[in-house]
Amino acid sequence: QVQLVESGGGLVQAGDSLRLSCAASGRGLSMYSMAWFRQAPGRVREFVAALSRGGTSTYYADSVKGRFTISRDNAKSMVYLQMNSLKPEDTAVYSCAGNSRGSFGSRLPSDYDLWGQGTQVTVSS
Repeated sequence: QVQLVESGGGLVQAGDSLRLSCAASGRGLSMYSMAWFRQAPGRVREFVAALSRGGTSTYYADSVKGRFTISRDNAKSMVYLQMNSLKPEDTAVYSCAGNSRGSFGSRLPSDYDLWGQGTQVTVSS
């Protein structure tokens, strides 16, 4: 059973960068297409970025395109989210998610069957 644990969140100023990490325990991360979601207080969970099993295909929400980069290292069982030019509206709990069916690029949380506990990102103005 694969489990996901996120890290790397924190409090930063607008314009700063952060790199989130998602560590997978157990074998088999390479069988999952992966994604990052975020949820701000009082708001629904929002799709951020998706990545295919092999890491060759990516898909981003318009709100982060050009600023965020999703990547993975299957040999290390890691998934990353590099966040640059952060804005106050990026403040949220960020969670990584895995889709065991392998289909890539879904924006729907219900399509993902593996979730981490989340890491808080706070961007001050």
